[in-house]
Amino acid sequence: MQVNSMDLTRIQFVKSFVKSRYPQTIISVFLLAGFVLAIMAGFIGTPVGSQNFSIVFVWIAWWAILILVAVPFFGRGWCAVCPIPRAGDWLQRGAIIDPAAKKPNWLGWRVPKFLRNMWTQNITFSLVVLFSATILTNPRTTAIVLAAMLFMAIGLAMVFERRSFCRYLCPVGGFIGLYSKLAPFELRVKQKNICAGCHGKPCYNGSTDGAGCPWDVFPGGLVANTYCGLCFECIRTCPHDNIAFSVRPFSVEAATPTAKLDEAFKAFIMVGSAISYAIVLMGTNGMIKLAAYQVFSRGWFLNALLLVGTNFVGLPFLFWLFVRFGRSQRALNAKQFAMASSALIPLGLLFWVAFSLSFVLANATYIMVALSDPFGWGWNLFGTAGMDWQPLGSAYVGILQAGVLVAGLVWSAFVAQKTADRSKVPAWRVILFCLAVTMVMMWLLL
Repeated sequence: MQVNSMDLTRIQFVKSFVKSRYPQTIISVFLLAGFVLAIMAGFIGTPVGSQNFSIVFVWIAWWAILILVAVPFFGRGWCAVCPIPRAGDWLQRGAIIDPAAKKPNWLGWRVPKFLRNMWTQNITFSLVVLFSATILTNPRTTAIVLAAMLFMAIGLAMVFERRSFCRYLCPVGGFIGLYSKLAPFELRVKQKNICAGCHGKPCYNGSTDGAGCPWDVFPGGLVANTYCGLCFECIRTCPHDNIAFSVRPFSVEAATPTAKLDEAFKAFIMVGSAISYAIVLMGTNGMIKLAAYQVFSRGWFLNALLLVGTNFVGLPFLFWLFVRFGRSQRALNAKQFAMASSALIPLGLLFWVAFSLSFVLANATYIMVALSDPFGWGWNLFGTAGMDWQPLGSAYVGILQAGVLVAGLVWSAFVAQKTADRSKVPAWRVILFCLAVTMVMMWLLL
């Protein structure tokens, strides 16, 4: 636990809330019902995206909550109630709320060691981005993606132990994990020596009080939010009351970076993808837009090649040039590179916030329409189906976006200053790179 954090579990209400399975289960079941409704709406509802529940509630309502609120302020908070792994959890444990520790049903294999990293999530997120133009506008495509994620989570729960889908494959979980480093909440042990002497490690292996960590993390060694899904099972199973759910300053972890290349490349992918979304969805170039929507056309393949090349090669190489050029010492090593790139984490998050402001506010009124008529069949359940489209805050969106982008640059500069001693990379070089990409994003949005 961080020295400058405050243990919220000292408050009895908070402790009782996180130790009970009922709040999480109720919220997850409610969200699972909405998830299934979105899949149904995508398959049998109107093909007009702005009138279909699947598009409106997934890519406008849910996305707004996720990017503008959940990730910046609660980190892995969405993962705590996410409906996608629930059915797999229930089948794997053979129970819905039963706290009794059970060996995994079905096969219960370990995930191969070479897959226990963020590279697979980097790939799955990149695939979603490549097809995003049609996913975000075509209800049937959205339904296929949602159903595929649900059944993959169930299938992997039947083959591998714990939440292998969430931990290693989910495209959303990867970037939530990265940005959860910035969040002001953490789950950590209070005293590591107690964990070292604990017999049986029930927080990891499970006990009669609850399941072992579904995220395959031993809380005694937990130092980052990235791979903790905030399921709170460790709090329920710890026999020593040695695990705290705490509030802390923003970006504590980003300022004390780890030297992991998979996380570093996730940061580049998120920055590059935000720029790509701004070009395709908010830009005015008709040829680029047409190519993005014509999946598997020559133009689409060209865009895909450009996007993948930019995210996996172009931006990392440009960053390397900025932090390496003119240095008299030996070449920048992978450890220094990964540490220095942590400054891109707040920049990337606020890039997505800035992009989402225009996208969400422009389409927010569709939420009320879809709520009354989720399938586009002419229903009017709540009397809001006839609402006219009206963009919200159009006069202020540009000012808000500019402010968010500047805040991202300042935040990244702060992280760069904090990490300079460990990475041995001068902060001004990292800040200069952040300034360059921020100017590009500001030009695209404004």
